[in-house]
Amino acid sequence: MYGRSVGAVRVTAGGWCARSWARRTGPVTAGVLLGIYIARFVGSHPLAKGIGAWPAVLTVAAVSGASAWILADRETAAAT
Repeated sequence: MYGRSVGAVRVTAGGWCARSWARRTGPVTAGVLLGIYIARFVGSHPLAKGIGAWPAVLTVAAVSGASAWILADRETAAAT
């Protein structure tokens, strides 16, 4: 029941993030970050079988967040 609506939220969030990244860092970095976002989502499912659902979610969120900060946000944060 919730599968499609949750998927729609993920697609919308990914699109919004990619648009934001493309504006700030260009389309190549945005593509790389979107690839990381998708790969981490797909990779979280097999990871959850090995370490559990919540540890997998936290690991994937940490990797995705660190990647976005390193590739797109670090320079902005340093300038302020």
